[in-house]
Amino acid sequence: MTQNPQIKPAPIKHALTTTRAGDFAAWYQEVISAAEMAEESGVRGCMVIRPWGYGIWERIQHLMDARIKAAGVENCYFPLFIPLSYFAKEAEHVDGFAKEMAVVTHHRLIADGKGGLVPDPEAKLEEPLIVRPTSETVIGQAMARWVQSWRDLPLLTNQWANVVRWEMRTRMFLRTSEFLWQEGHTAHADRTDAMAETLRALEMYRSFSEEALAMPVVAGEKPENERFPGAAATYSIEAMMQDGKALQAGTSHYLGTGFAEAAGIHYQNKEGQQALCHTTSWGVSTRLIGGVIMTHGDDDGLRVPPAIAPQQIVILPMLRDTDEYEALLAYCEELRSSLAKQQALGEPIRVLHDKRPGKATQKRWAWVKKGVPLILEIGGRDAASGQVSVVRRDRLWQDNGKVNFSAMSREDFLGRAASEIEDIQRSLHAEATERRDAQIVRGIDTLDGLKAYFSGDEDKAGQKYPGWVEMGWSRPTGAALEAVVEVLKSLKLTIRNTPLGAGKPEGLCPFTGEAAVETIYVARSY
Repeated sequence: MTQNPQIKPAPIKHALTTTRAGDFAAWYQEVISAAEMAEESGVRGCMVIRPWGYGIWERIQHLMDARIKAAGVENCYFPLFIPLSYFAKEAEHVDGFAKEMAVVTHHRLIADGKGGLVPDPEAKLEEPLIVRPTSETVIGQAMARWVQSWRDLPLLTNQWANVVRWEMRTRMFLRTSEFLWQEGHTAHADRTDAMAETLRALEMYRSFSEEALAMPVVAGEKPENERFPGAAATYSIEAMMQDGKALQAGTSHYLGTGFAEAAGIHYQNKEGQQALCHTTSWGVSTRLIGGVIMTHGDDDGLRVPPAIAPQQIVILPMLRDTDEYEALLAYCEELRSSLAKQQALGEPIRVLHDKRPGKATQKRWAWVKKGVPLILEIGGRDAASGQVSVVRRDRLWQDNGKVNFSAMSREDFLGRAASEIEDIQRSLHAEATERRDAQIVRGIDTLDGLKAYFSGDEDKAGQKYPGWVEMGWSRPTGAALEAVVEVLKSLKLTIRNTPLGAGKPEGLCPFTGEAAVETIYVARSY
């Protein structure tokens, strides 16, 4: 609906009590609660993922798993418990995770005589077990058994699992002590093949984020200090949230031969000589759901991109205790059946006929908060005249402050439902891309300029959230890099990545004064 510049838009009473502009962190937590996505579990840093939240994760799993298998990667499963000795073989790796590891030391409890339970001293394990923080070490042991000859390579594996990292500061979906993810682990004959796999996985994540999550990202290489512990190179996709902060949404690591040497992953090459494998690992997690919330949510709740929505259309019959009751339900059910036979985004439309008792308006706002892409409200008169009333979740309000329902015939809606779903997917991506690009700042080429930009509550353009700064970088290492990291840490900033294909910038690196050799993004982050 085109806004008339002569008419001041009417105030809108939003579904949430907290706004993004008022308190972004509190808004995020309210969306999770109001959309019934997750709740506290009683264990610090762990959450119960409710059906709507888990339904989104199942959609992510379904779509991502198809891409993983299309690349020739096979799924498998490895134990939750990993012997401590496996980690001890890879010093740099274990040092990177040591403070986050949960350790199992006993296998039995006994009564303490005071009505409680304590570990049985006689049940102490001979070797402590680590609750899986990541699986390079245990999978490396398996690869050492499975790989004998060049004919066994490349070895391409993936597992869907949970992991535990004992986080100090937790936030649902973004940083939890236990989370769900997939982790790919591959072994290759040489660096060239391993790097090709590392970048293939990175591109898989980039395209998945853009196409399925409608979340624009920047794919690139992480600086040396941000590498995965023990990796030779780490690559990431970085997304900008609505508050201007960066979210690392997925990573892909070239591990070189370090893990192979520690685990003994050798193979006999075509010349009959023994050689070390080059390995990779790559993963995304339930953190993606947090990214979707902060990318697409609004002051009425969540907005779910149709590709990952558990239900793309919800039909709400406006039930009353009248003679119209059975006819209305039959009309809605026939509409559901007709929609489910259609396809959108390459799959059958997912549609729910919500027949639960309760007022249609109350149920409508529950679905608005959950972010279902299309909501239909149908009353007895609509059924009698073959009509529907539909609202798009991404275009919820009219200028007059009323919900933006459109009335149309049943046939018209059936004819355009698929295209509406696909248009919502495109529109959410376009909106997020425009917002991200508007909040990437260029032209700051001094450290003082960087400090000034991120100081205070507002930047020069009057925006509350500063966004990202694109700068030149001389790629320092060692002590020079450590000095830069300390400066950034004092400003609560991090280098996100060097975008692939950005080209060599002109000018000097503002941190070292040396010639810039690549472009980086500097930002505050989650």
